[in-house]
Amino acid sequence: MPTIKSLPIHLRPREKLLDRGASTLTTAELLAILIRTGRAGHSSPSIGESIIKKFPDLTKITQEDLKKVKGIDTAKIASIL
Repeated sequence: MPTIKSLPIHLRPREKLLDRGASTLTTAELLAILIRTGRAGHSSPSIGESIIKKFPDLTKITQEDLKKVKGIDTAKIASIL
C-alpha cells in the first residue's frame, strides 16, 4: 500500500475530509484519521481496512478486538473506541 505522502493531496484522508466532508470518506478512511499513523509497510488507511475486514460491525468492537490488530496501540484504541 502506498504511504499517505505518496498519495495525491486530494486522495489523502484528512485533506479529503476538509475539502469534501466526512460523508465522502469510506469507513476505512475515517478510521485512518483516528489512527493517524501506520506502521512499517502499512499505511493508516490499510490498517483501517484490516479493522473493517476483521470486525465489520464497528458498533460492537471492543478493546480486546483492537489489541489483536497490528499497529494499534493503547492511544489508537482509545481514539477508535
